[in-house]
Amino acid sequence: MVVPFILLLISLAGAVASVLVWGPVPSLPLLFALACAVGALILLVLAPRKGRRDYIVVDGSNVMYWDAETPKLETVGHVVKALETRGLVPVIWFDANVGYLVSDRYMGVERLARALTVPSRQVFIAPKGTPADPLLLNGAAVLKARVVTNDRFRDWVADHPQVQQPGFLVPGQVVRGTVRLDLGA
Repeated sequence: MVVPFILLLISLAGAVASVLVWGPVPSLPLLFALACAVGALILLVLAPRKGRRDYIVVDGSNVMYWDAETPKLETVGHVVKALETRGLVPVIWFDANVGYLVSDRYMGVERLARALTVPSRQVFIAPKGTPADPLLLNGAAVLKARVVTNDRFRDWVADHPQVQQPGFLVPGQVVRGTVRLDLGA
């Protein structure tokens, strides 16, 4: 929040200095300063109001089977909404074949994000032929986040020992649209 505010002040000062030096006729420095001011203002408006964001990684390829063991994006959507209600920011990972499991074709990040009603920057798809598991575990480590899944990641314990830490993996289920998560305290 401080950086956009400082950028806004600097760009407005640049705009004033540009007018004083070159006059009121639009000049390249003036236009640049005004563009910076608008950008900084947008950053101020869109900046998160909380200082810290609590991320949680969602194993979308696992969670989509939580309701009646049938792959459905709606199931992931219910879990995402439940997490958001708790003030968490979900980052959702899928295997490349997600579209073929819930639809009749490949689904990219944009289409998945629209279906889940989250920003596309919160949705990731593993490249074809690459399992999402190690990618989402790396992402969770970077974000210092827990993982919502019923998977135990036994194949990845050697590279990701955090999967054995109590509370790191958040199990759950969805029954007729009702989400049950074991988030702990």
